Amino acid sequence: MLLYIHIPFCDSKCSYCAFNSYVDKFHLKISYMQALAKQLKHELNRFHAKRKSIKTIFIGGGTPSTVEPKLYKSLFDLLTPYLDANIEITSEANPNSATFAWLKGMRKLGVNRISFGVQSFNDEKLKLLNRAHNKTDAINAITNAKKVGIKNISLDLIYATFGDTKELLKEDLKTAFSLPINHLSAYALTIEEGTPFESKPQMSKENLKLTSWLFDEIKSHKFKQYEISNFGSYQSTHNLGYWNYEDYIGLGSGAVGKLANKRFYPCVILEDYIKSPLEAKEEELSQEDMKMEKIFLGFRSCVGVKMNILNKHEQIRANILVQEKKLSLKNNILYNFEYLLADELALFLSS
Repeated sequence: MLLYIHIPFCDSKCSYCAFNSYVDKFHLKISYMQALAKQLKHELNRFHAKRKSIKTIFIGGGTPSTVEPKLYKSLFDLLTPYLDANIEITSEANPNSATFAWLKGMRKLGVNRISFGVQSFNDEKLKLLNRAHNKTDAINAITNAKKVGIKNISLDLIYATFGDTKELLKEDLKTAFSLPINHLSAYALTIEEGTPFESKPQMSKENLKLTSWLFDEIKSHKFKQYEISNFGSYQSTHNLGYWNYEDYIGLGSGAVGKLANKRFYPCVILEDYIKSPLEAKEEELSQEDMKMEKIFLGFRSCVGVKMNILNKHEQIRANILVQEKKLSLKNNILYNFEYLLADELALFLSS
């Protein structure tokens, strides 16, 4: 079982961000963390959690580094009996708020993986994206994470941004790989409704040749691509859990949980969530829904797609793709060679 914890507080709102996050509600931090603890007790019961049954935790947001470690302690105290001996505990962090003291405090709680929202080491691009940090902040934060004993360090980069050039991206990678990281996520800028960039669609400008070059450059540093946006000499257990369609608790306002064929959506309105953290909308997934999700996730990642979940028509289409060397078939599992074509392959299979 996986656990996701959503922290909705941010120092600043990035121009591309559509996540449930707020820059003006820091006064609700304590009551929000107390509400998380109430929901956690409820979810552990709903998921019939057993001792050592949680194998990964991911604290995301928002910006988890805006909440001081002492406010996380009650959650970790509740979780202690349920944590697997080899648990991976990841927290996202922004370079401007992930101070040495914050990193040290989170490490003491058990966090052993940090994912930094760097996005770029180019200060002009960071301003364009309305990030609250600069290149120096990012370098210092990553260096400090290593100093406090964080074993696994990841960073995010954004590409397909207006103004991106091969030279800019090459410099980003040069800086990234000079730092003590073992994982990198590369995300194409997408324009979402309700964001400042919604009125500026020209800000997103993907060039597939440049994207292919970027991915090849990352892989040349012996970072294996194990999902369309994820590369590393270390593969995140939490990420792999999602793609393997494992069950996960979704804790917090704007989080999502999944248990068997049901999804749970806690309230996205922060104040309402704090008042009633146990209330959640439920969605029941059909067998067809789950199969299609497994196909899309499998082709976007190293997990692949099991042939036995496909109907006869889909198996015929799959064999065509194997014959055309678009997919490979090993131990009755279909694997995709080219993640950038994942969605097209999934649609072909079901058409």
